[in-house]
Amino acid sequence: MADGMSNLPPIAKQAQALLFSEGGALTYKNLAKSLGCSEADLKTALESLATSLEGSGLTLVRSDTEAVLAVAADAKDAVMKKASEEYERDIGDAGLEVLAVLLYEGPSTRATIDYIRGVNSSSTIRNLLLRGLVERSGNPEDGREFIYRATTDLLAHLGSSKREDLPEYATISGELAAFKHHESSHASTAAAEPNRER
Repeated sequence: MADGMSNLPPIAKQAQALLFSEGGALTYKNLAKSLGCSEADLKTALESLATSLEGSGLTLVRSDTEAVLAVAADAKDAVMKKASEEYERDIGDAGLEVLAVLLYEGPSTRATIDYIRGVNSSSTIRNLLLRGLVERSGNPEDGREFIYRATTDLLAHLGSSKREDLPEYATISGELAAFKHHESSHASTAAAEPNRER
């Protein structure tokens, strides 16, 4: 299998990386756009990727419109056992931080969540999706990414009928908005300044 992976076409390797990074299904249209190739070339590359993954712990699942990396059937039990253990554990500080962002900032892309937290949130988001605390949908402004939001079940568990009913909602959401504005202004100023010798 190692030889097969090393001989993968560049498009297949890049598609695998994008699918792994996203942690969910991506449409052929969005994958092709991200990779700068035609859908026909993408499908050929995915065929190579699917073949190279045979006998590994992963498989490539494809429909008429999208593809996703998934756990291979003979490795499913180990993953389910691990997922069960994770589900029984506390969500931890990372999980609480992501939920706080989604509750007080509102529906957000993973990039926004990562930006506010200052760290990669992929595995934490997957854990929260598994628990039904977070849901995702396509981003109408960019088909290559998802929008994540707190579920109504989470709000109900917190005793709130809407986000605005959360404790100190106006204060915390205002602080988040101020933080984002400050950071974006700082980045714009730094980009606008001419390079000077130190």
